[in-house]
Amino acid sequence: QVQLVESGGGLAQPGGSLRLSCAASGFTASTYAMTWARQAPGKGLEWVSGIRGDGRNTYYADSVKGRFTISRDNAKNTVYLQMNNLKPEDTALYYCAKDLLWVPYYGMDYWGKGTLVTVST
Repeated sequence: QVQLVESGGGLAQPGGSLRLSCAASGFTASTYAMTWARQAPGKGLEWVSGIRGDGRNTYYADSVKGRFTISRDNAKNTVYLQMNNLKPEDTALYYCAKDLLWVPYYGMDYWGKGTLVTVST
């Protein structure tokens, strides 16, 4: 049974930081690329970041490049998203997803339920 469980969301001030985690089970995480995506209130789903199965290559949306860092610890079957210098426009429900292949961008087949990030004063 494949499961993805996000955690680490919450309330942050502009300029603050949060670290999201995605705990994977039911498959070997190192076999697949992983993705973070988000959905802001009233908006559609936006791709945020992706990481290759072995973690060698990472990818970011322009809106978060230089502020967010994706990483993975395959020994723990866990993927992380370190979010620094948060902005109000980062407010969204953040999802992690399992990609179909070793590399991202070819589609995802499993999704977590999301963790909410709110950035405000």
